[in-house]
Amino acid sequence: MKTWLALAVLFIASPALAADVTGRWNTIDDTTGEVRSTVELTISDGVLQGRIIELINPEEENPICDLCDGELKDQPVIGLQIIDGLTLDGDEWSDGTIVDPENGKSYRCKIWREGEKLLVRGYIGFFFRTQEWRLASD
Repeated sequence: MKTWLALAVLFIASPALAADVTGRWNTIDDTTGEVRSTVELTISDGVLQGRIIELINPEEENPICDLCDGELKDQPVIGLQIIDGLTLDGDEWSDGTIVDPENGKSYRCKIWREGEKLLVRGYIGFFFRTQEWRLASD
């Protein structure tokens, strides 16, 4: 009986665990495989948001997003909200945007978790690129 109860709890909880993407994540450079920054993901009123909280080995101490548009233009990269508007759909977060502070471009975004890694996909039309982020150690 205890085994069935444990399996039922695990089955019910597993979508919630898969959808839990909050916390601090290290972004990984596609070319070198090295950590580039740390992004903190939070949920406010059911909407997922993410801010850059640390840059690893930046060329400048705290560069500004001079290529960004709107409210993000000329804002410091550290503290910049690069992920906004994602809502939970099953076990993934979608229908929001992500901004690349290096080029200032905004992309449609989808995020989901696979174990200890986070998959972050940015879209332009039918084209997309998926990055793997790793859970940051405290």
